[in-house]
Amino acid sequence: MSVEPYREITFDREGDGPAGQSAALAALARQGVTDLVMLAHGWNSSPSGATRLCSDFFEPFPGLLAPGIEAGYAGVIWPSMMFTGEPVPDYRALVTVLPEKEPVLDRLTELLVTMPAEESAFAEFGALLRELTDVFAGTDGEGVAAGSGEPLPAFLVADPVEVCALFTEALEADTTATTAAAAGAGAGAVPAEGFGGGLGRYWKGAREVLRQATYYVMKKRAGQVGASGLGPLLGEVARAAPGLRVHLVGHSMGARLVAHALGGLPSGARPVASVTLLQGAFSHYAFAARLPHDPGRSGSLRDMQSRVRGPLVACYSRHDAALRVMYPLASRLARDSESFGPAAGLLGSDDPRWGAIGHDGVRAVPGTVVRTLAATLREGVPASGCVSVDTADVVRSHSDICRPELARVVVSAARVGR
Repeated sequence: MSVEPYREITFDREGDGPAGQSAALAALARQGVTDLVMLAHGWNSSPSGATRLCSDFFEPFPGLLAPGIEAGYAGVIWPSMMFTGEPVPDYRALVTVLPEKEPVLDRLTELLVTMPAEESAFAEFGALLRELTDVFAGTDGEGVAAGSGEPLPAFLVADPVEVCALFTEALEADTTATTAAAAGAGAGAVPAEGFGGGLGRYWKGAREVLRQATYYVMKKRAGQVGASGLGPLLGEVARAAPGLRVHLVGHSMGARLVAHALGGLPSGARPVASVTLLQGAFSHYAFAARLPHDPGRSGSLRDMQSRVRGPLVACYSRHDAALRVMYPLASRLARDSESFGPAAGLLGSDDPRWGAIGHDGVRAVPGTVVRTLAATLREGVPASGCVSVDTADVVRSHSDICRPELARVVVSAARVGR
């Protein structure tokens, strides 16, 4: 580990963790720690990978702190999975966090490798996805979660050929746009090399559909761990060490986790001095009191920023393809953008209802400050309220967060820098 003192906080998928974790954090205050920086990882295939991320991310911090600041560090390790860009989704990583689904994942992987061009293979693929996510098709055609009765992503119960075709077209359109932008000129359609013709071409999109299906499993899990695990734990820390200032940092789905931890804080507890969300994989309307397209409804984390004593900072980048293209498409198909309205265009990116906070920052919260990274590093982060920081100058992809500039943003939000 690149920094000390460092503690690791672990939770299972329900948000439960080993006894004594809050006491271990509170003990840091008795050792002289004034500020505790906690990082929650996003999609990761193993606890060791999450630990390496924490080590890399925290490395610049000691050289950025002001005299008199004694910082402690903690990694929030939870059972998640990697949102990979691999040609075939990493089945082994999925088994690690969904061991009870190993037979299903075996067959899904076989289909994605062999890519049969029959419609029946896509029908089987769709059925396996529903089994993976514990979703069954209701009599009205809606997706229903086993044991809950709650509506779930429409793409899990829609025609699998149509869904895989839609994702294939989205991937190819984004590749075409990226290639054209790099060349400074228009480009033709990008062939789906290696995927064959006819229906076989749509296995390219099927791979993305599997990743999106696992995204919804992790979405529920991240919220559960934040609200039922991290939030209550921070309340215990606040009671034992009331002077300790906690600074929450979350990447990707880990940003959702730390945001939901605010909702899990006990009444009256305010240990969180700052929050920094890095490429957050949840709606940019999450903190809104009123949705622009439906003023009678609010975001799922309405006004939770008020539970932070300092600022809530959302770092975002237009270069994040996962949030720019696939998140809005999956959100549209799932009707999950704090909205249940009709679908928009193919990619969903032209309709702000489907945007991610890691793509364009906090939206529909009056008073939100929007700044460039350069201005933030020069002028600092405001002392309170929502702040959106455009980090596209240094963040070039979804996982590109181990940057000294981002460490400086966190330190500025925490008000502990030189």
